[in-house]
Amino acid sequence: MLDFVPLPEAPDAASHPPLSWDIFCQVIDNFGDVGVCWRTAAELVARGQNVRLWMDDASALQWMAPQPWPRGLSVHDWPAQAADVPASIGDVVIEAFGCEIPSPFVSAIAAKAAQGQPPVWINLEYLSAEDYVERCHRLPSRIMSGPASGLTRWFFYPGFTSATGSLVREQDLSQRQQDFAAVRPQWRTRHGVQPGECGISLFCYEPAALPQLLDQLVAPNDLKPRLLVTPGRATAAMQTLPPTAQLPAQYLQPCPQPQFDEMLWGCDLNLVRGEDSLVRALWAGQPMVWHIYPQHDNAHHDKLNAFLDWLQAPDSLRRFHHAWNGMTAPQTLPLLTREMLDEWTRCIRAGQARLMEQTELIAQLQAFVAEKS
Repeated sequence: MLDFVPLPEAPDAASHPPLSWDIFCQVIDNFGDVGVCWRTAAELVARGQNVRLWMDDASALQWMAPQPWPRGLSVHDWPAQAADVPASIGDVVIEAFGCEIPSPFVSAIAAKAAQGQPPVWINLEYLSAEDYVERCHRLPSRIMSGPASGLTRWFFYPGFTSATGSLVREQDLSQRQQDFAAVRPQWRTRHGVQPGECGISLFCYEPAALPQLLDQLVAPNDLKPRLLVTPGRATAAMQTLPPTAQLPAQYLQPCPQPQFDEMLWGCDLNLVRGEDSLVRALWAGQPMVWHIYPQHDNAHHDKLNAFLDWLQAPDSLRRFHHAWNGMTAPQTLPLLTREMLDEWTRCIRAGQARLMEQTELIAQLQAFVAEKS
């Protein structure tokens, strides 16, 4: 299999004056949305900004981002009442994933605008590779009713092309990966991955093809798999299945985001779910499969296919995604081989290289705010 390769150095972001940012996050999936919002907030602070993160459920931060938090970043309960709204509204207000800001805070935004100091109001949307993202990125949306009537909110779309907002990538990510590369063998040993074994991380919902995958891994094969199972739904999904004593597996504990990144860097195949872990798996540059958040109308099928098209996924990777996401029968899951994982690695790293040519999301956000201020 191909060796682990850290990202190339990224250029320094342009300097921007310190501003205050209010970021709103309503929790749907306890990991993905919190993960995206925390990484965005933390990276803004790392670039000299001040951020208040407003959340209706911050419980995941106890293990995802334990205190002490970076200076300049604070977390607050959802401001449902007027008494919860601070005296000073941020220079920038972000609604993550189209969440609706509580009306008392909207009234405070309107009051700030009436004083001639309107904040830059941004709707930071979901990540997608679908065509509409390029069309809708940076479009204005005039608010037609309520206390903020007449103000403008701007759509900002993460994405995979230069015509979108791209992806969150920390300025120190390359250095962190280089540092980890030197200790990767020791990390694998500590997590039970023996020399010659294939470390496979499992972070998923409840894929119908999970029993099929485990049957493949238990059967004699050239991978010598070692499964690293993340806590929560992945562990629960494993526990509902008959015991697979023959399959070496490690059950992990909840961990902060930097340690989650290290898991992705340390494994040879990453089965990830949701938005934040998809981005982190792409930056890891290892073979990966995305378990996309399922929607009742199957709209996620088009979203997944659009991502696979952008990725220029080989046939085996496309078929694996379709079976893993329930779009085809579990029996269609391709049999994993080292040769197949090498092919997937080349595909992922080619996509990673295309992303590295783009201006990353935080730098784009700051430039957009400077343009609209």
